[in-house]
Amino acid sequence: MNDKGLKNTAYIALGSNKGDRINYLREAIANISHNPKINLKNSSSVYETKPFGKNDQSNYLNAVIKINTSYGILKLFDYLKKLEIELGRKQTKRWEPREIDLDLLFFNDRIFKSLNLTVPHYGIRDRDFVLVPLKEIAPLFFHPALKKKIIDICKEDISRHIIRKTRFRIN
Repeated sequence: MNDKGLKNTAYIALGSNKGDRINYLREAIANISHNPKINLKNSSSVYETKPFGKNDQSNYLNAVIKINTSYGILKLFDYLKKLEIELGRKQTKRWEPREIDLDLLFFNDRIFKSLNLTVPHYGIRDRDFVLVPLKEIAPLFFHPALKKKIIDICKEDISRHIIRKTRFRIN
């Protein structure tokens, strides 16, 4: 697809630990790829990871994608939340299992905070299941709040949730 008009760059984390995990990730990618306001630029490997926040649940599959989009930050966030619902995500309490989770990690180099959205995503620094796939596709991306490249953040002592890199592909 032509990137004309798709001037914003965003990174999105995908996760699933309920039902057909890989299918949820693939369905999310298919929907994102078919949206004319989005161009999927890159995707990481898929990682199997231990749950974060509440340990007594199934392992996750996680990945990160890079997109170009004509959406603004809030419209992209709304689109991702609506897509989660369309794909079958049920409302749960914090840290509960979920069919699909789509988190907006970065939007250009903006620092943004509202009632429902914080960008850069507030938990990136402590989540190897986000940092490692992100490093795979954007090692030199500069975290605007931490003032560090992703590759340098990964050198720090981050928590360990990754079990393995899988052979699954999401696109």
